[in-house]
Amino acid sequence: MATDLTAPRTAARLDVAPIQRRTMRLLFTTQIIGGIGVTIGISVGALLAARVAGTAVAGVAQSAGVVGAALLAVPVTRIMTRHGRRPGLVLAYTVGAVGGVLVVLAAATRSVPLLLLGMLLFGGGTAANLQARYTAVDLAEPARRGRQLSLIVWATTIGAVAAPNFAALADRVTTGWGLPPLAGPFAFSAAAFVLASVVLLGLLRPDPLLTARRLAAADPPPTPAGAASDAAAPNAAAAGNATPGVAVAGSAVPTAAGSNGVAPAAAVAAEAPAGDGAGPATAAVGVRAPRAAGMRLAWSVVRGQPAARLGIAAVAIGHLVMVAVMAMTPVRLGESHADADVLRLVGIVLSLHIAGMYAFSPVVGWLTDRLGRRAVILGGVGLLLAACAVAGTAGHHTPRLSVGLVLLGLGWSGTMVAGSTLLSESVSAGVRPSVQGFSDLIMGLAGASAAVLSGFVMQLAGYPVLTLLAAVATVPLVALALRPVPTGAPGEEG
Repeated sequence: MATDLTAPRTAARLDVAPIQRRTMRLLFTTQIIGGIGVTIGISVGALLAARVAGTAVAGVAQSAGVVGAALLAVPVTRIMTRHGRRPGLVLAYTVGAVGGVLVVLAAATRSVPLLLLGMLLFGGGTAANLQARYTAVDLAEPARRGRQLSLIVWATTIGAVAAPNFAALADRVTTGWGLPPLAGPFAFSAAAFVLASVVLLGLLRPDPLLTARRLAAADPPPTPAGAASDAAAPNAAAAGNATPGVAVAGSAVPTAAGSNGVAPAAAVAAEAPAGDGAGPATAAVGVRAPRAAGMRLAWSVVRGQPAARLGIAAVAIGHLVMVAVMAMTPVRLGESHADADVLRLVGIVLSLHIAGMYAFSPVVGWLTDRLGRRAVILGGVGLLLAACAVAGTAGHHTPRLSVGLVLLGLGWSGTMVAGSTLLSESVSAGVRPSVQGFSDLIMGLAGASAAVLSGFVMQLAGYPVLTLLAAVATVPLVALALRPVPTGAPGEEG
């Protein structure tokens, strides 16, 4: 029986469940494919860049991929806001595939500009994988939002953990085809991105974000008296998370600017995007995509929400520390191992690191819902500090370095899952896609800065100093997480 998106509230509750299950299965599959594509390239990216242009430029090349993911968050988020998740994810994966092809060409021609351009576009794969975690919660039950998000993060484990170990095989196979050394993994990455793009284009129907809007527009929940007052503003931002069923689509009513940082209702109650099926002017404010949705609107929202600022800071700083240490680990291994062994060791160490990032994310999601967002963020910071201490003092002892990289991945998981959940709960649904894109932009720029500087720090001062500076970078996040917050603020309860 076809889903009736204009059915009454009870029917809508029944019909959302199969759509969500189908969406989760599809996202789980494409995350595996995309994880292979992203990780198999990242595992050899620094080594390839170092051979083409030197160690210092290796950090720049790695940062280009991070910058690409960050910058792509802007157009991808805009497309998602106006037309749904499917075209945005397809665009991101397609751009990543083009980037993989350009990196192969750069390796063949030893062209540094082409290498940097290719790595920039290669970031599209990362952008798609990151946005998929938000796609998973468009139709999720409010009480399971953190666990649904973490499940898609975890799905990346299957592809990402195995991918670095395929790098040597891909390199051997493609060398026989005439490709230069270390270029083959990027050819495999491009193929994986194309496959993920095709699967999403054909099967992500109905679009979860547009479906959520249709359901909420067809049957908006009642607005409590005085919901627009300043006193009720904090709870209004989280209203889309407090009611089961259709309300998860996000029907919070934005208040006046300045009360809780949400843009004026007039800026949010814009015309629905063409073809999204939203109802006429009677649809709830905050359900439709705002015409002004973008980074400026996102900043105006985040500026007035302390919980949203903490969520963004947790995601960005956790990513900065992880990228800074991880990006130069292959180069560190290359200092003490011959070419015949380094790819194998890089594959093992990065597989363990990625397992730390993704394998335990469902546990992190459960702890986020159980203990609270701030507690898990602080726990993630503690693990990041432990990682820097272990990896920085490991010398050329590969097993100890591996332990440090596992701790690094676990710390990243804590800040990413808890920070993303806190951010999503802290803003009204009408501006949520824009704020999520803004967070990914900030995260990407933070990681890019770390990747750029890591190469120069590695060359000038060495790996131990790099890990020390990465540890120091967590201080602002600790200070922000320990600040007192008003009782009942959105997203603060476990």
